[in-house]
Amino acid sequence: MIVSATPGFQDCAVAGSGFNFHRTGWSGRNTGRVYMLQSKLIVVTAGVVLSAATMVSAFAQNVEPIKARQALMEDNGDSAKAGGAMLKGEAPFDAAKVAAIFTEMHDVAMKFGDYFPEDSKTGNDTEAAPAIWEKPDEFEAALVKFQQDTQAAIDAAPQDMESFKQAFGMVTQNCKGCHEDFRIDKDK
Repeated sequence: MIVSATPGFQDCAVAGSGFNFHRTGWSGRNTGRVYMLQSKLIVVTAGVVLSAATMVSAFAQNVEPIKARQALMEDNGDSAKAGGAMLKGEAPFDAAKVAAIFTEMHDVAMKFGDYFPEDSKTGNDTEAAPAIWEKPDEFEAALVKFQQDTQAAIDAAPQDMESFKQAFGMVTQNCKGCHEDFRIDKDK
């Protein structure tokens, strides 16, 4: 090995190997093969990275609409529980609370359909069934019926338990029908 006059740089040759290291890098009879392998490795690595990126984007789902519709359904469920408690006698009948329940359910009905873009079919433990996207006209009809029935319940303005029972039953039938047709029951 030969040490150069410049500190930190060395010139060396390995006897019989065909490699000589100079300040400018490797040289010798195998240099082309090394560069060819490096080029192939770079191409293969780039291919793997591109494939992975494509697969991730193909399966990536938009979880924001899923979170929004889950929050809306939670609000709707809270309203339904409050109404159910009145029907069961667990809470006293309160006409103002009844109006608030139907108003909240109507607000949910009006917003809910906005949160089903194509890229929100899976993810975030969604319970949205594929039928929503496979039968969009039927799903839209169910949403319109829910909107109309919640508005009718608001307009009826129940002032006693009997009228509340009728209006609440009409509204909650929408929940049952939609859940049967357009919701995945993860408990089954």
